[in-house]
Amino acid sequence: MLQIRALPLLAVGLCWLASSVPAQARSLPEFTRLVEDNGPAVVNIATTSKVDRGRHGLPREFQIPDLPEDSPLNDFLNKFFGPDGIPGEAVPSQSLGSGFIISKDGYIITNYHVVKDADEIVVRLSDRRELKAKLIGQDERSDIAVLKIDATDLPTVKPGSSTDLKVGEWVLAIGSPFGFDHSATAGIVSAKGRTLPNENYTPFIQTDVAINPGNSGGPLFNLDGEVVGVNSQIFSRTGGSVGISFAIPIEVVMNVYQQLRDKGTVSRGWLGVLIQDVTQDLAESFGMKKPHGALVSKVVPDGPAARAGVQPGDVVVAYNGKDIDSSADLPPLVGNSHVGDRLPLTVLRDGQEKRLQVEVGELPKEEPQMLATDEGAAPSGTRSEQLKITVKDLSNSQREKLDLTDQGVLVDKVDQGPAFRAGIREGDVILMVDNEKIQSAKQFKEVVGRLASGKSVPVLVQRRGNPLFLAMKMPPKSG
Repeated sequence: MLQIRALPLLAVGLCWLASSVPAQARSLPEFTRLVEDNGPAVVNIATTSKVDRGRHGLPREFQIPDLPEDSPLNDFLNKFFGPDGIPGEAVPSQSLGSGFIISKDGYIITNYHVVKDADEIVVRLSDRRELKAKLIGQDERSDIAVLKIDATDLPTVKPGSSTDLKVGEWVLAIGSPFGFDHSATAGIVSAKGRTLPNENYTPFIQTDVAINPGNSGGPLFNLDGEVVGVNSQIFSRTGGSVGISFAIPIEVVMNVYQQLRDKGTVSRGWLGVLIQDVTQDLAESFGMKKPHGALVSKVVPDGPAARAGVQPGDVVVAYNGKDIDSSADLPPLVGNSHVGDRLPLTVLRDGQEKRLQVEVGELPKEEPQMLATDEGAAPSGTRSEQLKITVKDLSNSQREKLDLTDQGVLVDKVDQGPAFRAGIREGDVILMVDNEKIQSAKQFKEVVGRLASGKSVPVLVQRRGNPLFLAMKMPPKSG
């Protein structure tokens, strides 16, 4: 009887396995149609630029010894250093990348770094035609360039939306890694809104798609066959793919493309603020329930934010109706705003929301920089035993150099204590304590003396020319 009862259970189990395996197989993505439909619009880009062979030449005072005419070293030296070791003429250097056709009349999008300093750009199509391309425009900040080839009725890609992407969603790249044309690689979206060093105006899409040298400038597709990004960078210690790659969102790409195509240059929105993340300690010091928003550490004088009434210590929590969760959220939104638009800006100030209207300015070619100083301060100093810190008034020359006409004291010495634990270091310039502007060493000591024991307060310092908010917890007062 036991064997008879087991047979139906075994049959049911086999039926379940038979039905579940095909279902799982059917749920896996199918890329063949996507590649067939979009592959023809992906192109290989070859560039040639002239490199001055002289920089590899031998010093002119270096004398090459006389060698026999049949010595193999003669060919080597002549090839790389020219006759007699004198730098020769420029030699061509070649590189490869990818791109995609965005219009039937031959406009192509690729990366700026693919065509940078190129003397000649050749586009190879999927039908093996090779056409010289004209550089329409390039934008280093977004790493986007626009090319044009003389052709008509070309296959094109369809731009999609990166905002609809979800982490874990399948994506596919087509490009020319190491020169292997029209190679397709697939993976998932690993993260969105990534900020990379030296670039905070682009919220990169991170994927684990295999991207290698030669993929740069190629499209990243969603399963609907729409371009959601342009493959731009990889994180690698070897130069090859390790499963961390970054793509420029298509919204940024199309904005730059339209501007380069229409006027050859790119303008971006600008508020004129320096911002930082709100940590848990800073949130506590500002009386916030949880860390969120972009903390304003500096307002550029007479900039758009200054004219709108933004102040250092404000926390931007919304911009143009969109919530700001972290400081990385704000720059891309501002950068994509139209210059001259008046947009709503919500900040937290003294625990209360304040709504402002800001007229978006244009991002300068070079953002204003502050100068640091290594100059000695005035000899007089003030010691706070409570914080274990000594501060000094700034000299007139220091104020002029730092552009601090009526604010700031120099940190002369920091011992182990509340100030040190907060991150304050010797050489910092303290600008504000608990949202009160510090104008002298004497005033600094008075402000600190009024602070309640156990209170966490924000301290704004300037370090190597850059403003930075720190959270400092006040110790118990000694009897």
